Amino acid sequence: MRVLVIATPVPTHFLPVVPLLWALRSAGHEVTVLGQPDVLGAVRASGLTGVGVGESFDVNAMLLRNLPAEQRPLQARPRPAPELLGGYGRLWWAHAAALLDRYTGLAEEYGPELILADPLEYCSLIIGARLGVPVVHHRWTVDAISGPARRFVRADVREPAERLGAAGLPDPTVLLDPCPPSLRIPGGEPGLPIRYVPYSGGAETPAWVRTDPGPGAGRRRVAVSLGNTPALHGGRFVRDLLHALAARRDAEILVTLPEPYRSAVGPLPANVTAVNPLPLHLFLATCDAMVHHGGAGTAMTATAFGLPQLALPQLADHFPLADRLAATGAGLSLDTAAQQDDPRLVGRALDELLSDPRHAGSARLLAAEMAAMPSPAAVAADLERLAGATTEPREASVPCISRK
Repeated sequence: MRVLVIATPVPTHFLPVVPLLWALRSAGHEVTVLGQPDVLGAVRASGLTGVGVGESFDVNAMLLRNLPAEQRPLQARPRPAPELLGGYGRLWWAHAAALLDRYTGLAEEYGPELILADPLEYCSLIIGARLGVPVVHHRWTVDAISGPARRFVRADVREPAERLGAAGLPDPTVLLDPCPPSLRIPGGEPGLPIRYVPYSGGAETPAWVRTDPGPGAGRRRVAVSLGNTPALHGGRFVRDLLHALAARRDAEILVTLPEPYRSAVGPLPANVTAVNPLPLHLFLATCDAMVHHGGAGTAMTATAFGLPQLALPQLADHFPLADRLAATGAGLSLDTAAQQDDPRLVGRALDELLSDPRHAGSARLLAAEMAAMPSPAAVAADLERLAGATTEPREASVPCISRK
């Protein structure tokens, strides 16, 4: 079976689907990823084959565009009202429209039997309708956006879709959902379950991880991971946050922070250790709690490890994810810039997260739910049946988009 993956140009949008792509490759299927240069490094690092199309997108530059002086994104663009979440679709449709013809031509050359994409990638839906091929969308996490976004952009998509022989913008054939049942939005668009397998790249396991005795060794370790927040908010926000967390003196604060942001933060309290970014799954087993920006991969990895979480959501789907963590009891959320800038509120939230055993208990229940979900290998077998593919051996093709 030939599987074509079409990725929006943000590496963290691509990473959640990698374990499923490994499962498809291990079952003998051919997998090729179409994407802009932004995601090709992640494609190569995962051991998969990619084809670059177009120029770099640079999501951070987009988020910082037209930002008022001296304001962070969250200050200028606070939490959107629920009825406005579908508006994110217009951004991603503008991106898809610019690439639709090139993606369509490459897809026709490749001849996929299955198309796989993330939930805001609209070229996949149009191309699947044109070729008569099933389209699978793989959510990242709690998804309050993709369904409203598809409805929001349908009027804009109608003409280019019809030009390519598709009757507007269809829904995906299958919507895969990695959220454990209790974390999903009640009454939300249903999806088929797939177990979340943490993956954020490869790395050498540091010595301090290998020798760490783990939780209960006379200290409480709190992991802090802020994704692209340092690039968006600058050193002052990160510095103030770490000092607020460090006020809990019996806690060891471990933050993943690259240069140049580490230098910009300046000297840190004695109970704060900054390390170079590395895959979270390498060290979260040594931790008691997690503080993060509301990013999908960070939150889902912490969920897989059964950690209570303090979410500081910054944009888009961060907010509904933080809401659901709080609703399950597995986390707390501070969702305004004023709250996140208040060291007393931040310190109080961390105290509650570490002191109230109900948060840890709820987090362990979420982890157990996640572990019981169908594995990527099981889902890969289901997708093979969906595509009507044969499991008989076939001659391997050159890893190139063209099969002429």
